[in-house]
Amino acid sequence: MSPAWKGPSPPTGPTASHGARPMSPSTSSPQPRPAPLPPSSVLTLVCCSFPPRCSASTAKSLLFRFLPFLRWLPRYPIKDWLLGDIISGFSVGIMHLPQGLAYALLAGLPPVTGLYSSFYPVFLYFFFGTSRHNSVGPFAVISVMIGSVTDSLVPSEDFLESVNSTNVTMVNEARRDAARVELVATLTILVGVFQVALGLLQFGFVVTYLSDPLVRGYTTAASVHVLISQLKYVFGISLGEHSGPLSLFTTFIEICQKLPKTNVGTLVTAIIAMVAIFIVKELNHKFSAKLPMPIPIELITIIVSTGISYGVNLNSKFGISVVGHIPSGLKPPMAPNIKYFGQVVGNAFAIAVVGYAICISLGKIFALKHGYKVDSNQELIALGLSNFLGGFFQCFAISCSMSRSLVQESTGGNSQVAGVIASLVILVTILKIGELFRDLPKAILAAIIIVNLKGMFKQFADFRTLWKSNRVDLMVWIVTFVATLLLNLDLGLGVSVAFALLTVVFQTQLPHYSILGHISDTDIYRDVVEYKQAQEVPGVKIFHSSSTIYFANAELYSEALKKKSGTNVDRLIEKKKKALKKLKKRQKQAEKEKAKRQKVLPRAATIRALCPAPPLSSGVGCHGNPLIDLGQEAAEGSMPAEPTLRSLGLPVPDFHTVILDFSPVNFVDTVSIKILKNIFRDFREIEVDVFIAGCPGEEALQGHQPSWGKATPLEGHD
Repeated sequence: MSPAWKGPSPPTGPTASHGARPMSPSTSSPQPRPAPLPPSSVLTLVCCSFPPRCSASTAKSLLFRFLPFLRWLPRYPIKDWLLGDIISGFSVGIMHLPQGLAYALLAGLPPVTGLYSSFYPVFLYFFFGTSRHNSVGPFAVISVMIGSVTDSLVPSEDFLESVNSTNVTMVNEARRDAARVELVATLTILVGVFQVALGLLQFGFVVTYLSDPLVRGYTTAASVHVLISQLKYVFGISLGEHSGPLSLFTTFIEICQKLPKTNVGTLVTAIIAMVAIFIVKELNHKFSAKLPMPIPIELITIIVSTGISYGVNLNSKFGISVVGHIPSGLKPPMAPNIKYFGQVVGNAFAIAVVGYAICISLGKIFALKHGYKVDSNQELIALGLSNFLGGFFQCFAISCSMSRSLVQESTGGNSQVAGVIASLVILVTILKIGELFRDLPKAILAAIIIVNLKGMFKQFADFRTLWKSNRVDLMVWIVTFVATLLLNLDLGLGVSVAFALLTVVFQTQLPHYSILGHISDTDIYRDVVEYKQAQEVPGVKIFHSSSTIYFANAELYSEALKKKSGTNVDRLIEKKKKALKKLKKRQKQAEKEKAKRQKVLPRAATIRALCPAPPLSSGVGCHGNPLIDLGQEAAEGSMPAEPTLRSLGLPVPDFHTVILDFSPVNFVDTVSIKILKNIFRDFREIEVDVFIAGCPGEEALQGHQPSWGKATPLEGHD
């Protein structure tokens, strides 16, 4: 629906109304320049214009801004919120344990790094975060993005060693894991640097370039990557590590080829775990209103499967792969390896943007629901500091998890205190309990990951919704999904963003053009094609574009205006030029005839003196000769001062005024200025006045001060 053009009724003649501005040179006289201020006055003025930079109030404001907990923690309602935060934190902490172990496996890292990533960043977010319900920590999409980096830069093939000086080779997992931890720690620190830098530069808006269809298409494709990567643990087969474009399909083909080598015990374990987790999760969802807290089926599954694996010795008897040694205690901080910076900078930026986009979208949903505000730039800084500091303690990059955040909200979480409680649960696990899970089958972790992908796979329903609502968004979703599958996660994100921006360019390049008409007894103007009640103002064409004018659509704007006017402007101008050329030729011929007659003028005067003058109406001269009226012929041969279309015998347009509705315009570039000048020139040639209405301000047209001057309106001539 076209926006209304409101304001005073448009003019019915060449004179503009108060709401329209003629595009003609300004005739106002220049204003006198004020006398310059003395140096002392200037210094005083400058000093008074800027507040003191270092003051107690400024320092306090900055401190509260970068440490939000100082603002809300002193006012924390202990009686109302503490119990809910404790229950919520304990519930989320229980979820952190299995998900941390599983997502570390997804990232190609030792399981203990998942526990570290569930402790340090979660604890740090308490001090810097502004969302009260976001549960930060390991996330499947971010983990698989990290896994693609580890597989490509630190492949297992680089750590093959011969066994007992034989031809048999095995991967030295200890050396490989140490190298991958060093790589990922460096990557995580770089992710934090990007996020903190973007936050300090107030670049939180960068996530706006990731539209909702793009994010949903990307996370859906990432879930497919996650699923394929976990199939090797479900079937108990070993695969080569593939990276780069088409690696997903290469991995899937290899899985299909090795299906005959499936470990039946591993497959049965994974299927039983998936069925049990899925059923209990559905029951949790169905009876969420009656249950005080969700049944921690993931933790129960881990505990039960670890006990069975330890008691039956599944690893040695059935060849079921287990997690292995999980060191207890915290590690000392380690410095990043600078040599990796150049290799992972692109991946780090992609992870930084995707992680922030997921976190801020969840944060805004909960903030809107519970009536508080989330500072987008501070969230970027909070995530950045959590990643930056966590990277020194062998953490991998984190984001927010939808499942954990929903549990934190539904179990009574009210503030970031719930995150602190959850981190303490993980701390106890790291210090005392973690080493007990060494016999945990990897198939159980794969089952947990696959079942948790259910929410992402539901996003395939977007296809039907977007088909009905917006085909352009559907194209963005499809291109993002396909590009991410084909080109892997990093390149797929770049292609997706580029395509989404191109759709914006194409939509602004091909906007909807219309002629607006007036709806009687109102001050509303609508498209005369879409609204039968809208009637054109006699003699006036009000032209509206649904987009701003810039270099990509300026020519199309001019063409659409001429087409919508109902007059072939270019053809009429061409006819006028031909008519003027003929008129000029006739004028030259008349001047030559006049010069010839002037030569015989003295003779004619003598004849008139000798002969009596008959009446002019007789048309007869002296001795019966015809009378030649030189003045009449001269007048007939002379050219009018300003020939009009009517005097030239050309068709006259059925309108005398064009009004350009500039209400959608927010800027005009140099190309548009040139096209607008041509529009004014062309319509002036066919005796039509052009005006601008609804201009947002002087800045829209006066952005080129060297060309137009400060107060001169846009001129209608070259």
